[in-house]
Amino acid sequence: MEENQLFLKEKPVFPLLLSMAVPVMLSMLINSLYNIVDSIWVAKLGTDAITAVSLAFPLQNIIMALGVGLGVGASSLISMSLGAGKREHADHLASAGLLLALIHCLVFIAAGIFITRPFLQMFTNDPQILDWACSYTFIVLCVSFGQILQMYMEKLFQGVGKMKTTMYLMASGCIINIILDPILIFGWFGAPAMGVAGAAVATVIGQIGALILYVAVYLKMPIGVSIRPHLMRPDRELIRSIYSIAVPSSLMLAMPSLLTGILNGILAAFGSVYVAVFGLYFKLQSFVNLPSNGLIQGMRPIISYNYGAGEHGRVRQTIRCSLGITAVITLAGTIGAFFFPGPILRLFDADSQLLLYGIPALRIIGLSFLISTAGIVVPGVFEAIGRGKESLIISLLRQLIIIVPLGWILSRFFGPTGIWIAFPAAEAAAAVAAWKMLGRVGKKISPNAF
Repeated sequence: MEENQLFLKEKPVFPLLLSMAVPVMLSMLINSLYNIVDSIWVAKLGTDAITAVSLAFPLQNIIMALGVGLGVGASSLISMSLGAGKREHADHLASAGLLLALIHCLVFIAAGIFITRPFLQMFTNDPQILDWACSYTFIVLCVSFGQILQMYMEKLFQGVGKMKTTMYLMASGCIINIILDPILIFGWFGAPAMGVAGAAVATVIGQIGALILYVAVYLKMPIGVSIRPHLMRPDRELIRSIYSIAVPSSLMLAMPSLLTGILNGILAAFGSVYVAVFGLYFKLQSFVNLPSNGLIQGMRPIISYNYGAGEHGRVRQTIRCSLGITAVITLAGTIGAFFFPGPILRLFDADSQLLLYGIPALRIIGLSFLISTAGIVVPGVFEAIGRGKESLIISLLRQLIIIVPLGWILSRFFGPTGIWIAFPAAEAAAAVAAWKMLGRVGKKISPNAF
């Protein structure tokens, strides 16, 4: 086994999990800060500018979902291979994954050239907004190689346990972006004033800058796995195994956007105030999801490596620790939503009407936070052991299959309250399914696997 990764097998699980998860949480926090700062600068150009950038979000979300999904698929399999002592196979996976990432880059260049304007024309007829949106979207799609390859390298580093490295490199890219935003948008220091297009250029430069730093660190510091040009060849079995995890992971990242669109359509029939309440819930949810998702990203390589090494006891211990820490995070979310909904809503400048309808809504939906613990952790476990299908099933139960039809049916009887009730109900059903699936898969692998 590689000396670089032995700590994944030998270090006590609880401190190991925290040391892996905290840097990821900080990385995600930095990225959220960048998004906020980016929006602030663009907003200074006016409402039309914000609208133009917002229209690009679905396509940007697709880039992110596919990039992260591919990285998760490759890195989980690489960690398992390293745990099993199969260094050559790990190198082959890393090389094949990079080939797939490069193919994704070509696909998005084609998308930027051929679908940018037809896609955006479906959402606006305003010439100014359309022009700005096309400029922004064309740049972020055609120069998306920085984001795609950066995300692949990020997951590769995380897969071998280099969490602090990814934190520093991601922060570097975000800082570059934040610095360049006002310079390129408004033409500071003699730079051309590019407006909305300047925000796009700043974004891609930040991504390319982070990618260059990843490559520099990779070339200088052995990480336990190597990308070899002669292994960057199509291999049907390797590609199938990577995409068996990558596709479900990508779909899971895309599902919240679909769920939001569907439920907003149902809630709009009862009044725009309920759509606003739902939007505020999603802002609150991000405070719970950010540390939870950071924990899952820290958990994956530990489980993958020890699963590959046959250390099922450490796998079980990691799952238990992850469930415990996530339960603390989600319990805090439930307590906050149930006992302090008013102060929370006032943080977002909620008026009296939003408070009237938002307080009971948060109290009901907030129950779903704690119930969601198993639904958050178990899909991450399945991704870590290469079982993307099971992970996708649980996520579909949580975010689509149950909540949409149940919410629609209950709303016929209880109005918007029926939508709120559907959240904890769906999480409870998904939690039961997650436990049963985890037990069934564990028995197939080994009587005492999980």
